[in-house]
Amino acid sequence: MRIGLYPGTFDPLTLGHMDIINRASVLVDRLVIGVAINRDKGPLFSLEERVAMIEAECVALSERTGTEIVAHPFENLLIDCASDVGAGLIVRGLRAVADFEYEFQMVGMNRALDPSIETVFLMADARHQAIASRLVKEIARLGGDVSKFVPPRINAALRDRLGPVTVGV
Repeated sequence: MRIGLYPGTFDPLTLGHMDIINRASVLVDRLVIGVAINRDKGPLFSLEERVAMIEAECVALSERTGTEIVAHPFENLLIDCASDVGAGLIVRGLRAVADFEYEFQMVGMNRALDPSIETVFLMADARHQAIASRLVKEIARLGGDVSKFVPPRINAALRDRLGPVTVGV
């Protein structure tokens, strides 16, 4: 069985994330969405909420592709998480050259820690390259409409957490 791990904080899950999940799901038999516990980032949504959102958004995709997609919280090293879930492949999404420089360093470190685990990069679709969870949260906090950046359920969760979209004066 080919198992892949797609890690991130997913706070919140965006259409860019869903694009990568969709494309990664055809590469593996089981795709584990590694939901990082990163206390330094001060997430808007709790770990349990992020896991539930991912699971809810991936049900239809899993049924359509036949790929098992599961959310798995982790707080240890990425390479250890990959080993824990039996992943031979780490999937990373790229939006820009700046992402590549950071990811290039990560791959080198991960290969030094466990050369048996490969990393695959998937470029974000052009429609989603500018989407970053950090920016989505900022726009939502300031009352902006983020519906074109996140799935409808996530948009509703953002509105519930931060309040309705307001029109600036």
